[in-house]
Amino acid sequence: MVDLIGEYRHKIDAKGRLALPAPFRKELPKDLYVVNVPVKDPAERCLYVFEEEDFNDWVASFFIADGGYNPRNAKHNKTRRNLKALAKGTEIDGSGRISVPASLREQAGLDKEVAIIGNTGYFEIWDAKRWDDQKAVVDLASMLFDES
Repeated sequence: MVDLIGEYRHKIDAKGRLALPAPFRKELPKDLYVVNVPVKDPAERCLYVFEEEDFNDWVASFFIADGGYNPRNAKHNKTRRNLKALAKGTEIDGSGRISVPASLREQAGLDKEVAIIGNTGYFEIWDAKRWDDQKAVVDLASMLFDES
């Protein structure tokens, strides 16, 4: 499992290409999956980018409470099918960029300025303004330090 950390600011060009941070390029394989994760709160819209193994682990995580994926379970089949349909393949080109399909950029509300956020098993691509707003509502100081 890849463990990516940090926050980086980049621009998506007119062709939908996004340069990846150098530390990410060193850790990631060439082939990746870009996933539009459905969220209830529009303020949480972003894209997840996985390598293949971490994407399959993420999909499998939805079945852990049921003892794992069961191919004879109709609900499991529908869920897995829908999760797999969220992903679009991309690859890191010779310039260290990935292509983000227009449909996914539109669904996630990405225009030009984006924040790339490292996470365990994947990284996230946020609209930069939405990321800044999201960060503002989390009070890390109160979570890290006991005020008593």
